Amino acid sequence: MRQIIVIGIGAGDPDHLTLQAVKAFARTDVFLLLDKNQQRQDLMHLRRRMIEEHGRPGHRVVEVPDAERDRTTPAYTEAVHDWRRRRAELVGRLVAEHLGPDETGALLVWGDPSLYDSVTAVLDEVLATEPDAFAYRVVPGISSVSVLAAQHRTTLTRVGRPVRITTARRLAAEGFGPGSEDAVVMLDGQAALTGLDPEGVHVHYGAYLGGPDEILVSGPLAEAAPEIARLRGEARERKGWIMDTYLLRRTED
Repeated sequence: MRQIIVIGIGAGDPDHLTLQAVKAFARTDVFLLLDKNQQRQDLMHLRRRMIEEHGRPGHRVVEVPDAERDRTTPAYTEAVHDWRRRRAELVGRLVAEHLGPDETGALLVWGDPSLYDSVTAVLDEVLATEPDAFAYRVVPGISSVSVLAAQHRTTLTRVGRPVRITTARRLAAEGFGPGSEDAVVMLDGQAALTGLDPEGVHVHYGAYLGGPDEILVSGPLAEAAPEIARLRGEARERKGWIMDTYLLRRTED
């Protein structure tokens, strides 16, 4: 049976690859790369560098444009399901066309695929209609959440306190009111951070974590938010995209 390995490749530093990931690279016959848009070619270059350094002799690389998600519709859940369906069709076709019966293919996923990526859901969708198409396993990676805490020399939890991992979409809808647990926020494309009540809140912010363009800001939210907004704006103008993560922490209790 064909084998697929979903490999977590870290948040942006080539040295984030674990030994388990390096060994998975060395067992891979075909690397299936879902190409991002032209603005994110630096991410593709990093994937190719990892493959060149750790792939075994004779490996093959297949690059195709990834399915695009409609980011303008207010029907968020429906748009995500549609996007995953089209990705499943794409991945199923790639496996059938480029992977031999006894070969191993790999999908390279930023961060930790068991935390916030949709690739496993896509593979499950393929197997729901074609149960014998392949078998797959997941190699965990270093997530941007872990890198954020390490770069700011802090921990995600405090004694007796929970931490919530959420998205900026939910943060904008639910807020970060008094008494809320500490929260790690991801995927803040619309800068929900700047709309929060900053009273009694400390922020540890990071963008492009682990990469050469890494941005780090830490401090009371009232003081840090304008600086974060300025740096985000400049970086987005320069690179055309932003990938950030931050930790919100209550300071009044």
